[in-house]
Amino acid sequence: MTFSIAARCKDTGMFGMAVSSSSPAVAARCVFARAGVGAVASQNITDPSLGERVLDLMALGASAKEALAIVSSSTKHIEYRQLSAVDAQGRTASFSGQHTLGVFAAANAQDVVCAGNLLSSTEIPALMLESFVESSGYLVDRLLSAMSVAMRAGGEAGPVHSAGLLLVDKVSWPVASLRVDWHEAGAPIKELKKLWKVYAPQLDDYVARAQNPTAAPSYGVPGDQ
Repeated sequence: MTFSIAARCKDTGMFGMAVSSSSPAVAARCVFARAGVGAVASQNITDPSLGERVLDLMALGASAKEALAIVSSSTKHIEYRQLSAVDAQGRTASFSGQHTLGVFAAANAQDVVCAGNLLSSTEIPALMLESFVESSGYLVDRLLSAMSVAMRAGGEAGPVHSAGLLLVDKVSWPVASLRVDWHEAGAPIKELKKLWKVYAPQLDDYVARAQNPTAAPSYGVPGDQ
């Protein structure tokens, strides 16, 4: 009930993910990323613990392909899971168990992997991948553009209601974690783009405040000194 994209920026090394689904709060369960390590989608009949397991393996030196091979060969009920990953060198891999729901597919290239289930067409991940590979600019903008391409091509077979975005960079926490947990049918990706437009100009300031509040920009709220 989900389609997603996970990618690495080859210029900065940051990782980002975007996801959408007909289920509520999809980003609370399906997107995982760790600065300097990689990004993972754990979806379909979701087991969120698999996202952290794949990241832990990649942190220990496994490639995306090796990490998915280890998890897929050692996990109970793996036939119900769909996983995709990109590692610190931009290597990518995907796995879809035999009980992945409905029409499903995945597509991967250097620095980017896309996957989905209950899709309107098996072409959706490939179209997302093409959009990302042929685009340039800030990583999040490229991710959201690929998500919009998926929607225009039909997206999920049913109406999507939630969407999310996760971005990690040089610090140990996500520098952006934005979610639309429930919205009118077909509109959560548009709402996610609106959220990003609001958040993007403040992203660096939030990081600066975490690292050194005495030298950080003012907060820009009532009562701010």
